[in-house]
Amino acid sequence: MKDVLRELGNIARALDSISNVEFKDLKLTKGQYLYLVRICEFPGIIQEKLAEMVKVDRTTVARAVKKLELNGFIERKMDKQNKKNKQLFPTKRGLDTFPFIIRENEYSNSVALDGFSEDEVESLVCFLTRMRQNIETDWNAVKKGGKRIY
Repeated sequence: MKDVLRELGNIARALDSISNVEFKDLKLTKGQYLYLVRICEFPGIIQEKLAEMVKVDRTTVARAVKKLELNGFIERKMDKQNKKNKQLFPTKRGLDTFPFIIRENEYSNSVALDGFSEDEVESLVCFLTRMRQNIETDWNAVKKGGKRIY
């Protein structure tokens, strides 16, 4: 069997390393740009939803959010309907940074897909979406304390 996940991991780590270098001058490190993008796309999102979206635990999101807030990229506001929740919003600095991150993502996509036909790209997106959906079942179960049976 081909080890597809190893290839996906190599691609993800390479792109993450590139992004960390390119975003260093912006004071965005260790994947914080992923969180900032989602907060810009979904202003008012709460940390729990952000964790689900990015597929990490709440502690990881909390650390990233804290750093983004300290560096002036986002701000937290009390949720008017549920006082326990703090909504996350981009600041002017976050919104000004957002287009640069999107341009980097578009460029990385074009490099990664160089030489692929439109049909191949469409198939790839379908396959990767199915893979994500397959994995989400296990991710949700493990996140709630379950164990996978090998």
